[in-house]
Amino acid sequence: MILVYVDHDRGTLDELSLQAITAARGLDSDVQAVMVGSDAVALAPRLGEFGVGTVHVAADPRITDYTPMASGRALASAAQQVSPAAVLAVGSPRGNEVLAHAAAVLDEPFAAECTEISLGAGVATVTRNRWAGNVLETARVHAPMLIASVAAHAFATESIPGAAPASVVEFSPELTDADLAVRVVDRVGSGGGGVSLAEAKVIVSGGRGVGEGGFGPLEELAELLGGTVGCSRVVTSAGWRPHAEQVGQTGTKVAPDLYFAIGISGATQHIAGCKNAKTMIAINTDPEATIMSYADYAIVGDAGQIMPAIVDAVRAAKG
Repeated sequence: MILVYVDHDRGTLDELSLQAITAARGLDSDVQAVMVGSDAVALAPRLGEFGVGTVHVAADPRITDYTPMASGRALASAAQQVSPAAVLAVGSPRGNEVLAHAAAVLDEPFAAECTEISLGAGVATVTRNRWAGNVLETARVHAPMLIASVAAHAFATESIPGAAPASVVEFSPELTDADLAVRVVDRVGSGGGGVSLAEAKVIVSGGRGVGEGGFGPLEELAELLGGTVGCSRVVTSAGWRPHAEQVGQTGTKVAPDLYFAIGISGATQHIAGCKNAKTMIAINTDPEATIMSYADYAIVGDAGQIMPAIVDAVRAAKG
């Protein structure tokens, strides 16, 4: 049996977590899941659509938002109860953090960012991303229970038509004050709205070459195409755009149908976040920029002149 940690954000299911369920189904037909927080109770039955038979929901009145150490302890507690062959989660920042805490509680090794997993008797073999995905490492993990995250977008989400809803088993994890020391207590800002980076089919990303005041046309194009705006790390470091829009190794890893890379040089960290795009269009004044070698279509020129022309052409095509 394989146990999967499935994340949610205040009652909204993390769609990336469904990829970890697909990976689990490739290892064993018996897949169970763990979710944390009372908001998860209503979401849990839906996991049956993706092959989960039972969902263990850890509920505690003190968990009202993301609480990584408490989630890790709850996951470890469930693992101790059901003794799975492996504990998986998607390799998102939250998925990796919760698995790391669970591994610490269980005193077991943790393999992150796996693209392939093979289970054996006390020894698992994994292939995982290293150096921002530029190197694939094959390693053996010696442990009675494999704890591993699967790289985002390495496994496609697969539903099972006609599958029955998952059964829900609630439990109360034994939490210490230390488990609750780190938690989200408030959120300040607009709270989002629109399409998130992780789910967007079209992303229009800008880098240093766009300039602080040059994101207007990118926002227009994203709106016209039903997508969202992204950016590189240097842009967020300069304070031009919020970190929530950052694409890359330390931002969000994305896999849109169409990715615009505008004024972005193509640093390794950024490529790690966007290399799974189905089609990439790059606009840069430097024909030798690294991003150009990854692009399906490359345009050499000034984004300040090219982007308004693209926006006008798209608007005209939409009538």
